[in-house]
Amino acid sequence: MTARVGRRMPRRIAQLLVGLFLYGIGIAFIVRGEIGAAPWDVLTQGIANHIPLSFGVITILTSVVVLLLWIPIRQKPGIGTLLNALLVGPAADIGLALIPTGQDLWVRISFFVIGLVVLSAATGLYIGAHFGPGPRDGLMTGLHRVTGWRIWIVRTALEVTVVLIGWLLGGNVGIGTLAFALLVGPLCQYFMRVFAIRLPVRDAAPAR
Repeated sequence: MTARVGRRMPRRIAQLLVGLFLYGIGIAFIVRGEIGAAPWDVLTQGIANHIPLSFGVITILTSVVVLLLWIPIRQKPGIGTLLNALLVGPAADIGLALIPTGQDLWVRISFFVIGLVVLSAATGLYIGAHFGPGPRDGLMTGLHRVTGWRIWIVRTALEVTVVLIGWLLGGNVGIGTLAFALLVGPLCQYFMRVFAIRLPVRDAAPAR
């Protein structure tokens, strides 16, 4: 059993790293779509309007703040959690540097669709590697455990809060924000089935 798990480790590591890189690229496509960003990225955009730091750096700093919120709810990070906090932001900056802005509407809609699919596939890749949840999703599951509230209630409360703060700071809220909220769940669920690596229960880290 241990040998079999060991043989899977290179694939797990590759999935984690590729998934986190593609997650940042997916964010960049959605942002360049300019029809409304994902909830947490609305917050990042809003903060970027007031602080002279890149989107990616603000993403990292936000992740650090979110991880600090794990302490009072006694949520434990995995290596995937820490790498998520450190790598997604720089990947998003790379994507934002390469993907052009100010395109025609049909191009921007295409960017959004590409970004949504890439981000969902990336989620399936890195969650399927079983190295721990991302900072924001770990906060969600931790609050669910501590409060006893249903996951959808906790997630909705968190995302409405960050969207509202981001919007007040000047982040881009639009039809894309709503489309993301409605579609990302089913798409992530599909890709999680596609990319999941089967591990013995005792070896699997909590899913995102």
